[in-house]
Amino acid sequence: MGKTSKDKRDIYYRLAKEEGWRARSAFKLLQINEEYDIFNGVLRAVDLCAAPGSWSQVLTKKLRQNTDNEEDVKIVAVDLQAMASLPGVKQIQGDITKVSTANEIIKEFEGLKADLVVCDGAPDVTGLHDIDEYVQSQLLLAALNITTHVLKTGGVFVAKIFRGKDVTLLYSQLKLFFEFVTVSKPRSSRNSSIEAFVICQNFKPPEGYTPTMVNPLLDHKYCDFNQFTGPNRFIVPFNACGDLSAYDSDTSYPLVLEGQSSYEYKDPVQSPIDPPYKDILEKTKCMQIKKQ
Repeated sequence: MGKTSKDKRDIYYRLAKEEGWRARSAFKLLQINEEYDIFNGVLRAVDLCAAPGSWSQVLTKKLRQNTDNEEDVKIVAVDLQAMASLPGVKQIQGDITKVSTANEIIKEFEGLKADLVVCDGAPDVTGLHDIDEYVQSQLLLAALNITTHVLKTGGVFVAKIFRGKDVTLLYSQLKLFFEFVTVSKPRSSRNSSIEAFVICQNFKPPEGYTPTMVNPLLDHKYCDFNQFTGPNRFIVPFNACGDLSAYDSDTSYPLVLEGQSSYEYKDPVQSPIDPPYKDILEKTKCMQIKKQ
């Protein structure tokens, strides 16, 4: 019962295992693409905060459909944590706030820049929404900062955001760099979660803007913040994406789904390489052995 209970409660967790994805988050990127066609013509992509690698898996599968020569597709995955290798994905274990990481990405692209940058990174949430929203906004801005170094003009940027009262400020900052910015929530993202994703299209940095990791991301001379309040305040475009007939991420489903005749439990595709709880498990095991 313990093994199958999560398969009942989280349909996308179960489908991820059955379809070979490393995490349920793969469906979020797939549903975003269904709505915005972000993979169209993309050959060079960067996956920031990539571990455990489900978004890199999606990129590998989808971008190869854009060319007859798979060697033309270049995908770079960046994360501070180690990640199990993926065929066709170059991994950089580095810090997205360092200019050396940006230079290494461009080096992998042989001096060219990326067509697409995605980031599904998030902090370890505390449950205190104000704190979580602030930390997530800083992670988003860090991802945007390195994106200004590695993304080509006209490129696309997709990143996780926690929707809160300050989403207008983040939106105004993103609008300085992209012609089109929309906040979107995929069907596979739980309704109980405050997460959503910013879809930023047509990268056009402000005239005279020079990417730098040293200074704050935005200088006030580039800013044109919305000063309106109350009913005149600008409303950030929001869109729910994903087929309405798709599975509901907050609903429990039977183990035998419609159209299936049987159920077979599957282990996760990729176990964590070095999980933070590993040390505790070892210590607990040693304590149990000593008691015996």
